[in-house]
Amino acid sequence: MIDYRRKTVIKGQQELRCGYTTGTCAAAAAKAAAVTLLSGEICRDVSLQLPGGEHIILETEFLECSENCVKCGMIKDAGDDPDVTHGHQIVATVSFSDSPGIHFLQGKGVGKVTLPGLGLAVGEPAINSTPRKMIVNELSLLYGGGLDVTISVPEGETLALKTFNPKLGIIGGISIIGTSGIVKPFSSEAFVDAIRKEVEVAYAINAERLVINSGAKSEKFVRSLYPNLPPQAFVHYGNFIGETLKIAAETGFQKV
Repeated sequence: MIDYRRKTVIKGQQELRCGYTTGTCAAAAAKAAAVTLLSGEICRDVSLQLPGGEHIILETEFLECSENCVKCGMIKDAGDDPDVTHGHQIVATVSFSDSPGIHFLQGKGVGKVTLPGLGLAVGEPAINSTPRKMIVNELSLLYGGGLDVTISVPEGETLALKTFNPKLGIIGGISIIGTSGIVKPFSSEAFVDAIRKEVEVAYAINAERLVINSGAKSEKFVRSLYPNLPPQAFVHYGNFIGETLKIAAETGFQKV
């Protein structure tokens, strides 16, 4: 078993600690809740398989229990990454369902998708595909019937204002994300992935062109040049102008 919270990466002269994504936290909380619901015994430590195949053991918090519903949580540890969700609670509530399979419901503080282009149906809770797969894989091994999984983040509505979610059309809270399950401090991959999501949303809503800019001040200026474009058409490239142009081309934009 690997504890990625003790694993470090080197950035410049610093040794920085890794952490876990919101998706990993949600999956751990959901599994703990499901085990408690099915066994009747409180489960706090759960083993979890990451998308890369590694197995980890995480400690969760028992919150509430009834005959048909169990709620568990986990405190998000992002390591040394300046993640807005670091130190906040990710909660999963699992209950029996009359319909077969695993069903995802929107809890308080988790956003709802209102625009196409994110790989999720409009109206669905903003729980990305990798966390969904992790939860489905773990819970399907435990139970062959139907389960409802509600993910919530108590302070998610406030935290979301510090993210790109409002611009991406995700309303009411944060997204449950993570492709590897691991947070690498100051990861350029995470930033580029966020750019890709923004570009894909802009393309999906049929923006006639993409306008890339370095930051808030330059965006304010270029918005005055293209007043008829929707807000989603303006994307910050940060230090990744080359990657942003490649993403625009791969997505299908003809004008940048």
